Amino acid sequence: MGKGRTPLIAGIFALMLLVIPAQAQDFDTGLAAYDRGDYATALQEWRPLARSGDVAAQYNLGLMYRKGEGVPQDDREAVRWYRRAAEQGNAKAQNNLGMMYNNGEGVAQDYITAHVWFNIAAANGNTKASENRDIAASKLSADALIEAQRLARQCLDSTYQNCP
Repeated sequence: MGKGRTPLIAGIFALMLLVIPAQAQDFDTGLAAYDRGDYATALQEWRPLARSGDVAAQYNLGLMYRKGEGVPQDDREAVRWYRRAAEQGNAKAQNNLGMMYNNGEGVAQDYITAHVWFNIAAANGNTKASENRDIAASKLSADALIEAQRLARQCLDSTYQNCP
C-alpha cells in the first residue's frame, strides 16, 4: 500500500466513527420524544433508522402503528414493522407478531403461525411469549401443534429466512 492511500483510509475511518454516534443519537432523540408524547419527532427520527435496518426502530414503529401514535392506526403496517424486527431476532417483536396472528389483526387469524412466533420469542428469552405459546397450543390439534413446532424449528434453523 502506498503512502498516498493511508490518509484516505484514515479519513474514511474517521467519517465512519462520526456516523455511528449520530445514528445512536437519532434513536435516543426519538426515544426521548416518544417518552414525552412527541410522536411526530419520534417518527421523524426512527423511520430512517428503521428503513436502514435498525431493529429497535423497526420494533418501535410497529408499536406506533399498532397504537396509532403519531400515525393513523394501521395493523397491517404494524405487522410489517414487527416482522422486519422479528426476522432480526427481536423477541418482543416476535411475541407481538404472534399476538397479531393470534388475534387476526392486520393478518388473517392463524393460530399455527401465532404459535410459531410465540415459540421463537420464548426461545429468545421472552417470558410472556412462553405463556402466549401455551395458550395458542391449547387452540391447536395435535397435528397442528406438531406442524407449528416444525415451522418454528425451520424458521430458527434458517436464521429467520424461512418463516411463516
